[in-house]
Amino acid sequence: MSDTNAYWSRNLRYLGILLSIWFVVSYGFGILFADALNAIRIPGTGFKLGFWFAQQGSIYVFVVLIFVYARLMNRLDGEFGVAEE
Repeated sequence: MSDTNAYWSRNLRYLGILLSIWFVVSYGFGILFADALNAIRIPGTGFKLGFWFAQQGSIYVFVVLIFVYARLMNRLDGEFGVAEE
């Protein structure tokens, strides 16, 4: 496999994994499993966990995933010699 194909294959694998995590958190925790998660309350706030994921949690996870993707891509760029200086 050429370097270009290997680079894009790994990039697409990273994207697939990170978008799957985002989907599970936003759609799964915020919608599908919200009723089950609402049985748990966040200590000190009284908010139900399912409500929190639907309103704020999925956004926080998305922001963290952006930083994770940036770090993974910087490492991948360095590995394949296409890093920005």
